Amino acid sequence: MSVFTTKLAASSEASRSLLCVGIDPDPRLAPPSVVAQPDWVARFALGIVEATADLACAFKPNLAFFEALGDDGYRGLRALMAALPKDRLSIGDAKRGDVGSTAAAYARALFEVWGFDAATVNPYLGWDSLEPFLGYQDRGTIVLCKTSNPGSGDLQDLRTTWEGRDMPLYQVVARQAVGRNGARNLGLVVGATYPEQLAHVRELAPDMPILVPGVGTQQGDLEAAVAAGLDVQGGGILVNASRSVIYASTGDDWQAVARAAALDLRDRVNAMRQAERAEERVGATG
Repeated sequence: MSVFTTKLAASSEASRSLLCVGIDPDPRLAPPSVVAQPDWVARFALGIVEATADLACAFKPNLAFFEALGDDGYRGLRALMAALPKDRLSIGDAKRGDVGSTAAAYARALFEVWGFDAATVNPYLGWDSLEPFLGYQDRGTIVLCKTSNPGSGDLQDLRTTWEGRDMPLYQVVARQAVGRNGARNLGLVVGATYPEQLAHVRELAPDMPILVPGVGTQQGDLEAAVAAGLDVQGGGILVNASRSVIYASTGDDWQAVARAAALDLRDRVNAMRQAERAEERVGATG
């Protein structure tokens, strides 16, 4: 195991959770009483962490939302990174991907300046654009594979021929990621909105962590996604929820309601894990 996968496993065990809470500060959705305060981005982000830290194994700030808020966003992100529990995995959701020195600068920014444990990246420019990230062998590089958005199939489902076999492009990405995972610091992104494709990716990448967005506002099938994505140890997935948790309430009870939403999701996932294990035991003895 790598530093990345070891920390992920330890965090998941300590929290008894596969939940990843995405932090996307948006003044249009955040509680007005919070937005009206100075440094509201930091107050909001830290409030979500305070409410959910014992329920989540990972936190995933989406850099676009912080960057869109300018100086307020950057101050908020610095405060968030300083306050995140050190035993929880931090994922910089940046979806970076570029050539040469630019990719190296992105990797330095995410891993050295901001200090994330892992980052999401876009493989469209090819593997040389991801090498600067993979060079940080103590950090995780999580590759977009089959994303949760409705238009993902425009490119990701295109049929292509790779090593003499016909397959969709997202499966080529998964197969190539497995082949380049010598340091065990690679992961994949597959949306809960595509459980059948998630099952295919798990089959191709049986030991690789999979970040699974799309179970909340995007209405992905949680039960189908968990069943499709779990590895043989009953883990291996990070079920991400952002808006459905952090904006569960815009009233003064926003922290309590966010906690309740996170607790419900964590417990539902754990119940599904237990059910899957029970089915496996029945199958093994049947």
